[in-house]
Amino acid sequence: METNKFESGKFRFNERVDYSTDGIVSKRVLESAAGNVTLFAFDKDQRLSEHSAPFDAMLQVVEGKGEVIINKIPYQLASGETIIMPANIPHAVNAIEKFKMVLTMIKG
Repeated sequence: METNKFESGKFRFNERVDYSTDGIVSKRVLESAAGNVTLFAFDKDQRLSEHSAPFDAMLQVVEGKGEVIINKIPYQLASGETIIMPANIPHAVNAIEKFKMVLTMIKG
């Protein structure tokens, strides 16, 4: 059964979220006043439209391939790759194929 609550202990990110046809699934891994960690699964061709956040964020691809556009510059990322998205800079995320990512946002 799929839940949005992560228990402490050992796990693999790519096994903790399932894809949804034509959708994006997100699960909050950790949440605190200092920031949060969220796991996402994108079906192919799904996207998060351009936006900005007031905090630095780190995106780690754990499965598949995605594209991150930061300040109009596209970066293709595959499983095992990471990118930092600076605070207050517009960015977007596109699924080149089905992919899963971990987003860590640090409030500071």
